[in-house]
Amino acid sequence: MRFLILFLLAFPLSVIAQERTGRICRVLFLGAADTDPEKLQLHDGSKCREVELPRMNFSKFYELPGGALTLRLLATVPAEGQAPGSSAPAASVAETAGDIYLLVTPDPANKTVPVRMQVIDAAADRFKPGQMMWYNLTAQDVGGQVGKQQLVLKARSRLIMDAPASGSEDYNVNLSYRMTGKDALYPLCETRWVHDPAARTVLFVVNEPGSRAPRVMGFPDQPANSGKKP
Repeated sequence: MRFLILFLLAFPLSVIAQERTGRICRVLFLGAADTDPEKLQLHDGSKCREVELPRMNFSKFYELPGGALTLRLLATVPAEGQAPGSSAPAASVAETAGDIYLLVTPDPANKTVPVRMQVIDAAADRFKPGQMMWYNLTAQDVGGQVGKQQLVLKARSRLIMDAPASGSEDYNVNLSYRMTGKDALYPLCETRWVHDPAARTVLFVVNEPGSRAPRVMGFPDQPANSGKKP
């Protein structure tokens, strides 16, 4: 059995300070095929902007308005004065949400634009440097030791874990998973990762094609620059 753990560097949110009143969005396309789009139009309820759909890292940042929003992904910009079609992929952003990640995944059933999207609240006051945000997108429970923290991640669930280590250092990771309907635990990975106290890390547990074992994909992000425009 082959297990793959990917830690991929994301772009910094920004490098030059600028005050803003809205929020920042970064996009990630998980599970995309070669035939899936690499760019789409993101409609925020008032205007469109072209966004990249990177597969292996977070996109650059895009500014969005504050308040409650309905986001839609479109193949083309609507004609002036025309609302986006209701069949386009959509996701809601709560008024209380801060900066967000926009998780995009394939959806062949949607004939308008073959993707779906999910909004992940990435507000700096709720997801802090050094912490890890885990998203389990599978039907399997995952758990084990992550540095000094114990991970218990139920199927189809999310949690934020405190820093797995105290400083810039290596730490042990030993994870297992439980198949649906079975009590036995199966090894997922036993390795060492490197902790960056200045970075937040978003990790997704996803199904691996052709394997019963899930796959863990990690994407570090530097929140210290959040809210500043390059």
